[in-house]
Amino acid sequence: MQSKLAVSSSPFLRNTAVSTRDLMLDVILALLPTVVASVWFFGAPALALILVSVFFAVLAEWVYKKLLHEKSTISDLSAVVTGLLLAFNLPASAPWWMAAIGSVIAIVLVKQLFGGIGQNFMNPALAARTILMLSWTGLMAANAMPNGGQILGLGKEAADVVTSATPLVNGNYTLWQLMIGDVPGMLGETCKLTLILGGVYLILRQVIDWRVPVSFMATAFVLFWIQTGTIYSVQSGTDNAVYQLFSGGLILGAFFMATDYVTCPVTRRGRVIMGVGCALLLFVIRFYNNGYPEGCSFAILFMNILTPLIDKFTAPRSFGVSKPAAQKSGRKGGAKA
Repeated sequence: MQSKLAVSSSPFLRNTAVSTRDLMLDVILALLPTVVASVWFFGAPALALILVSVFFAVLAEWVYKKLLHEKSTISDLSAVVTGLLLAFNLPASAPWWMAAIGSVIAIVLVKQLFGGIGQNFMNPALAARTILMLSWTGLMAANAMPNGGQILGLGKEAADVVTSATPLVNGNYTLWQLMIGDVPGMLGETCKLTLILGGVYLILRQVIDWRVPVSFMATAFVLFWIQTGTIYSVQSGTDNAVYQLFSGGLILGAFFMATDYVTCPVTRRGRVIMGVGCALLLFVIRFYNNGYPEGCSFAILFMNILTPLIDKFTAPRSFGVSKPAAQKSGRKGGAKA
C-alpha cells in the first residue's frame, strides 16, 4: 500500500508522548480557578454563559465534522477550551444566544473552514469576540457590577446589580479589587490572581512558553510607566503603570490568548517579538483611541496575522550549508569561446 506523505509547516519534530488532549486538559485546569471566580462574583448568569458557550462550541464542531463525513475531533477538548475562552470575553449581562452565536463563529468560521485545529490563522475565541463586539456593541459594553457570593445567597439583592464602567474608564477601584476581581468587566478578565495562578501552572507544565506573557506584560508595564510617569499611585486613578497592567484583558490575553500554539511564532525570538508587538499595539489603542479603551483583542489578532512573517525572518539558519559562490562576471552565460 502506498503511504501518504504529509506536507506541513515547521516544526517537523513532534513529541508523540504529549497529545493535544493532554495539552487542552492542562489549559482547562488552568482556567478552572477563573471559572470559579467569575461565578462567585457574577453569579448564575456567568455560569449559564460558560455552559452555553462550551456546549455550542462542542456541538458546532461535532455537527460540522458530521456534515463533512469526517472523524469527530471533540475528544481532543480544543472546542471546550475555545468555548471557555469565548465566555471569558463576554460580560455577565450578555444574553445566552450571544454566547451560542459566538461559539459557532469561533468553531465553524474561524477554525474549521480553515482546516480545523492547527490551521486557523487567528485565535478563534478572540476573532468571535471581535465580531460580536462589532455586531452588538451595546450588549458587549454593558458590564455588570460584581456581587460576590450571590450564587450562594450571600450577596446583595438582584435588584442592586447594575451596569458600571470598567476599571479602564473608572479609576476608583483599589489594587486589591483589581487583583481579586471585585470589579465590573468581562467574565474572565476580572480576577487577576486566578489568571496569574493558571498562567504560572501552564509555564511550569511547559504547556506555554514564558517568553510571550513575560515580554507582553513587561513591555506594557514600561510603556505605561513612560507615558504616565507613575508606577502606582492611588491619587493618579488610571494614569499609572500598575493600574493599566491589571485592568482589562491584558493578563488574560498574555497568558491564554497570545500563547496559542497555532497563532504564535514557533521561534524563541519570534515569541519575544510577539509579546512586544502585542504590548505596543495595546498601548497605542488604549491611549490614542478615546472610543475604545481596551485594545487587547485587536492587538493579539493583528500579531496573529503577522506570525508567518515573524517566523520567516526569525527562523534559524541551517548548519553545514553555505551560499554558492557568486559567479564571476566573465563566466556569466557560459564559458567564452
